[in-house]
Amino acid sequence: MNLSAKLFAGLLCALCAGPVAAQDAVDFYRGKTIRVVISTGAAGGYAEYARLLAAHMGRHIAGQPGFVVESMPGAGGLRAANYLYTQAPQDGATFGIVHSTVPLMPLWGGPGVRFDALKFNWLGSFDRVDGMCIAWNTSPVKTWADLLARDFSVGSSGAGSEMEVFPAMLNRLFGAKIKVISSYKDGTDVYLAMERGEVEGRCGGQLTVIKSTRPDWLTGHKISVPIVVSPQRNAEFPDSPSIFEFAQDAATRDILNLVTLSQTMDRPVMLPPNAPAARVAELRAAFDATLADPAFRADIEQKSLHVDPTRGEDMAKKLAGAYALPAEVIAGARRFVGGE
Repeated sequence: MNLSAKLFAGLLCALCAGPVAAQDAVDFYRGKTIRVVISTGAAGGYAEYARLLAAHMGRHIAGQPGFVVESMPGAGGLRAANYLYTQAPQDGATFGIVHSTVPLMPLWGGPGVRFDALKFNWLGSFDRVDGMCIAWNTSPVKTWADLLARDFSVGSSGAGSEMEVFPAMLNRLFGAKIKVISSYKDGTDVYLAMERGEVEGRCGGQLTVIKSTRPDWLTGHKISVPIVVSPQRNAEFPDSPSIFEFAQDAATRDILNLVTLSQTMDRPVMLPPNAPAARVAELRAAFDATLADPAFRADIEQKSLHVDPTRGEDMAKKLAGAYALPAEVIAGARRFVGGE
């Protein structure tokens, strides 16, 4: 074959590759139902986002598959993450939406982690969110000074979630007196426990969910925010300090930056490892297209939710950077989030 023929053949292959890949996606997904496994219960913010994604994403996938949302709560997101890594089908027909703390769980060295976060195929995340601890109006705890001076009970869905990680860090790094009660299925159950007086509050990235499911908590001043666990103060609670304001040295700030990294990719979405590369690319593109879809955005706004996405490729880079941090930074963070 002469040079001209080779060049023509190469060009022909390049032109055909896209349609062939698209046809493969059509053939695979036509008539299929994609399972979306969420790491929380069937109520609350995660379920709301998952159901909206399921209602719109099929339009952006060749073959237009159906969707079903499956709740798999437990261990602060660990149960669902382990399932997706070790047991879920890896053909591109099952993906998960998990706690924002899940991608960093292997760094903390806690028990029960059976996955390598860098081997998941990250499709992206829905939002960016400020972490905070909130207190019910009947609690004597109103301010950061109160958290340092008296016991404060918060609910949690289990080790690994921000509901547990943030209190551990605030206690061990700054001397707060937060007691965690880990007997709840998900964040919604914690909110109910607050209303019943079983616990005084909750920590985590939760403002969007409160606006959507309990807006009267804000308009009726039913909660206070003693501390914001984020690099800056939150504009809606300008009198509540950021925990970074109390970091006295670079080492502490490095730890805080690592622990709060998950806030930049809230409600992360991932495929199991070993999913075919073409389907990873297909679902990443479909996820991005769905979150930009005006119909999806209208439903998000109607439910008072929020979207500020991170692309899957960018998530993978951020996580690779976190796992490559100096050992002393990782070890310092691990001590304060309960891994050691």
